[in-house]
Amino acid sequence: MKASQRRDAIVRMARNKGLASVEELSRAFEVTPSTIRRDLALLGQNGQLARTYGGAIAVSTTHHEATLQERSAEGHLAKETIGRWAARQVEQGETVLLDAGTTTARVAAHLRALTPLTVVTSGLTPFMELAGATGIERVLLGGSYREVSQAFVGSLTEAALERWTFDRVFLGADAVTADRGLCEASPAQTRLKELMARAGARVYLLAHADKIGATPFNAWVRLPGHWTLVTDAGVTDAQLDPFHRAGIPVVIAD
Repeated sequence: MKASQRRDAIVRMARNKGLASVEELSRAFEVTPSTIRRDLALLGQNGQLARTYGGAIAVSTTHHEATLQERSAEGHLAKETIGRWAARQVEQGETVLLDAGTTTARVAAHLRALTPLTVVTSGLTPFMELAGATGIERVLLGGSYREVSQAFVGSLTEAALERWTFDRVFLGADAVTADRGLCEASPAQTRLKELMARAGARVYLLAHADKIGATPFNAWVRLPGHWTLVTDAGVTDAQLDPFHRAGIPVVIAD
């Protein structure tokens, strides 16, 4: 990782966690504490972080839910890699559930050639990604529309979901931790994702490295049953250790 990439990652990590120590960052990025201190000094000079006593950094913990356009600009290569890996797991004739979001939209893009197939989704982005795909039955779960994510949630969405079971479920998330589970901006989203996970024979949570271990919001759900975390090569051993200890299968998409 280049120094500039590491500094950008430090800012994101600190923004998500609110507080990060030199030692924590040194372990996460596998560099010396002195290297981290130089990074922090430069980031402080640039106004990107605020230093605290004890060699720690503090940033604002006020988060806004990113719009779909903002999400599209983040981690594009990682999402493409994860989406391609996820699509390879699907077999012809299966019924698949895609969560709303930009990562699941990349899954949809790689499913276009796999027919016959039934794809159910709560998001307009993955739904439109399959527009014109011959041999794929598309089903859009209706409900209360959230403009920020271009997705449907609520009691009507949940009622429609109850009529389905799925060979595979691919979920997105704003963040994920081994102990708390999946994080979203609202309880309505976490409730829907919990029901989605219950309906799947195989459940995959797709999250690029920046989302692993982050805690941006206060709505959480522990996914029921067996599920697999799928992330990208930018993830660190320190991020994945809690998942390994919890016995959660992890795939690093390649």
